[in-house]
Amino acid sequence: MCRGGDEAPDDCGSREEWTLLFWTSLAVIVPVIITLWCSAQSSKRKTHMKDFFRKSKHGWRYTDLFNKPTYCCVCAQHILRGAFCDCCGVCADEQCLRRADRSLSCKEIMAPFSPDGAVEHRWVRGNVPLASYCAVCKQQCGTQPKLCDFRCVWCQTTVHDDCMDTQEDAGQCDLGEFHDLIIPPHYLYLVNKLRRRHPDEYSKLAASYGSGWTPVLVLANTRSGNNMGEALLGEFRTLLNPVQVFDLSVLTPSKALQLCTLLPPGSVRVLVCGGDGTVGWVLDAIDAMKLKGQDQFMPRVTILPLGTGNDLSNTLGWGAGYAGEIPVEQVLRNILDAEVVKMDRWKVQVASKGLYFRKPKVSWICRPGLVGGALDSQEAACPLQVLSMNNYFSVGPDALMALNFHAHREKTPSFFSSRIINKAVYFLYGTKDCLVQECKDLDKRIELDLDGERVTLPSLEGIIVCNIGYWGGGCRLWEGMGDEPCPPTRLDDGLLEVVGVFGSFHCAQIQVKLANPIRLGQAHTVRLVLKSSKMPMQVDGEPWAQGPCTITITHKTQTLMLYHSAEQTDDDDDESSASETESPTPHGSPKPQGPVSAQA
Repeated sequence: MCRGGDEAPDDCGSREEWTLLFWTSLAVIVPVIITLWCSAQSSKRKTHMKDFFRKSKHGWRYTDLFNKPTYCCVCAQHILRGAFCDCCGVCADEQCLRRADRSLSCKEIMAPFSPDGAVEHRWVRGNVPLASYCAVCKQQCGTQPKLCDFRCVWCQTTVHDDCMDTQEDAGQCDLGEFHDLIIPPHYLYLVNKLRRRHPDEYSKLAASYGSGWTPVLVLANTRSGNNMGEALLGEFRTLLNPVQVFDLSVLTPSKALQLCTLLPPGSVRVLVCGGDGTVGWVLDAIDAMKLKGQDQFMPRVTILPLGTGNDLSNTLGWGAGYAGEIPVEQVLRNILDAEVVKMDRWKVQVASKGLYFRKPKVSWICRPGLVGGALDSQEAACPLQVLSMNNYFSVGPDALMALNFHAHREKTPSFFSSRIINKAVYFLYGTKDCLVQECKDLDKRIELDLDGERVTLPSLEGIIVCNIGYWGGGCRLWEGMGDEPCPPTRLDDGLLEVVGVFGSFHCAQIQVKLANPIRLGQAHTVRLVLKSSKMPMQVDGEPWAQGPCTITITHKTQTLMLYHSAEQTDDDDDESSASETESPTPHGSPKPQGPVSAQA
């Protein structure tokens, strides 16, 4: 109680306020300081662990209490903070990590046969997959809350602790369900011992694995779509030989595909985990193998769609996008069942008559006529740019949306980490173009020739040249609503489908099957002349702004792809049964030759 005159109560109240302010501040600041200190220590600890991971022979990945329950393979205690190897499945807490790295070996990518010529199991104790069953007693494994039971890192066989001694083939491993897709470690050991590196020698070595041996290489872009690539890399390393799995952010496709030259010719399959741009990157690397004289080693390509559009994947039957809805094991089974088809690839030549406005991600090529290392004035003003096309080329509103999207993604790449967000941004830019109409009067600024014949253009805002059946993230562009007869399309006929659109709103109507495109025709060679101003253009989703130019699209080559026909790739089952216009298999209907006129 305050005493001492008239001012005493005021002084007492002031002291109480300051005391309350002090304790309140302390109650706020102390937890913040503790949180920041813990965060700094955690960041420092993870940095040390990453340095250790880089030097280790294991493929360590950080784990903690909030991930799936794991037990340390060294001390058998539950892991609060530690790591697991995504190749062999060994788990260790922080205190036992270095000891585990020294004493527990990882999957050997190259190893000799055992003395009796059999392939031995490579057992790892504990942390077996959920719903796995013992190969001996057929009862479920891993049901006890402790480190128990064994798993072979190659064939994925699981065995109880008590059943291990009674297993009849304890020393023999058949590599499991996916033995036709795995590169056995002893194969690479024998290849390394060969004195003469020749395709015939590889075929002799592969004869012991059977005629169905078709090893698969996994090339994943960890930056595609919804950033699932990192997790997929780990799952594939668990099921396959780690030497078969490549991260394209670390190693380029051209270097990864050199492994094909150590395998029997014509046997390799490549699984590309990424978007259409990643697939094009890999196909360009395969084309480069021809220039090196490695034609016989060229692989077949299949796709696990992780990008935003995924139109090529949709056309080949692999779906419009992968978000983990089916397990990786089923993806490998689908690859085993897929059939080989041919797909046309096209060369897009852009001869600029002036300066380009935004350079696409390809190199410029000078025209012939160099004299003393310099071009004459006419040639200097007309550089030639060559691109490869798998899906489509377009000029107009859809290219403008792609251009705006890519410009903003380059500024803030972390924001565009979800397929849903990416499509929402495309929608916003499409809505904006409906109001602004930046590409109007395209027919007055461009000329179109199909196989040398001039096409009279209606009032358009965009022209799209398609090689595949799908466009714009799952729309059958050439088919439209499906209510009008139209020439069939195929992947291997050497023909391009050319359509026009009235604008962004027309594109949206086509995507929801409320309108048909303006079918301008089909042709083996397409030539467009942009006479004035600049226009947005794109090839397979790679956009740029282009000034006056001449664009010529001609056939480049054919590549071998894998087609999955066991599932429907969109929800239009009724329409696909009534009108099947996309037939990527070699048994489709013949197509008319040359340009074909059609009314919308």
